Amino acid sequence: MLKRTPLFAVHQKLGARLVEFGGWEMPVQYSSIMDEHLAVRRAAGLFDISHMGEVRVSGPAALGFLNRTLTNDLRKLAPCHGQYTLMCNERGGVIDDLYAYRLAQDDFLLIINASRIEPDTAWLRRQFQAANPGNGDRFENVSDALGAVALQGPRAVEFIDECFPAITAGPTGVKRASELKKNQIGIFTFAGHSVYVARTGYTGEDGFEIIAATEIIAAIWERLMSAGHAHCLQPAGLGARDTLRTEACFPLYGHELDEETTLIEAGLGFFVALDKGEFIGRTVLADQKANGVAKKCVAFKMTEKSAPPRPGYPIWSSGSAAAPIGKVVSGTQSPTLGIGIGLGYVIPEFAKPDTMIGIEIRGRRSSAVVVQKPFYRKAN
Repeated sequence: MLKRTPLFAVHQKLGARLVEFGGWEMPVQYSSIMDEHLAVRRAAGLFDISHMGEVRVSGPAALGFLNRTLTNDLRKLAPCHGQYTLMCNERGGVIDDLYAYRLAQDDFLLIINASRIEPDTAWLRRQFQAANPGNGDRFENVSDALGAVALQGPRAVEFIDECFPAITAGPTGVKRASELKKNQIGIFTFAGHSVYVARTGYTGEDGFEIIAATEIIAAIWERLMSAGHAHCLQPAGLGARDTLRTEACFPLYGHELDEETTLIEAGLGFFVALDKGEFIGRTVLADQKANGVAKKCVAFKMTEKSAPPRPGYPIWSSGSAAAPIGKVVSGTQSPTLGIGIGLGYVIPEFAKPDTMIGIEIRGRRSSAVVVQKPFYRKAN
């Protein structure tokens, strides 16, 4: 049986088209993917991300444990700041990509992918127990207790303070949510409850993610929709979330990332801190960073009219001696650019921008070109 978020009744009321995603029944769209995508690019969109998981790790050993388990360096985080990081197996394969927030000196909140909640928490718990934690150390899967929404788009900052007017707790030094800087997280109040508001997102736009107790997420959704009405806020589903993240070249677990693919192959080497000391997967990642990889994740755009590229489509070299060189892992028709775009893994010699390639779409090869990531930046 599919799981449902605390906002399921809201999605039904809004007439959303619901689909299975990572074991959850989620809205793929409300009006249309195109409308919702462009609303986020031009104004604001509101997403239900309550299917995501949350893990709390705290205590004197928390920092050392997480730094031996995750690829980025959490020592660089001041309290009330977050960073993108990944969790690898001993082969360097990606167990999950996630966001880690340092709520206080010895208190961390991890946001993990919905489809990976069970394997992530099982893996983390084993590593935590093997680290021989002390009596003051805690590992908690708090996914069932928390829900979350993502408010994304250039106009989100215009009305966020109407919804969370109370002064933030903690050392951020800001008095309003709109004053948070990128990757900062603050504690605000809503209807007498403490909520986390973070200036992060998965769309390539400015925006906020709000994490709160499941029993108040529906009220937060309604308050945000009401405050954002005059600012052209629209509810947005998984369809727009995927087209937005593809334009921004953000990876999706199960597409660009899996346990047989390393973050170096995925082009995410910026998020591995080889200088911080030993961590799980470091040996393989260091070797790949020094000596290269057998495949690379590239961005490409179609150069001729065709159906959109889709995951699993073969990628070919160009010319008279064309041969298979890889496969597409994400692909769509870009609402912003008006062309087919995608991400795929290819043999490294074909990974350089401006390299002509072919995408096999429904048995026919259509021309494409490798381009610099991302397809879209806010400055555009």
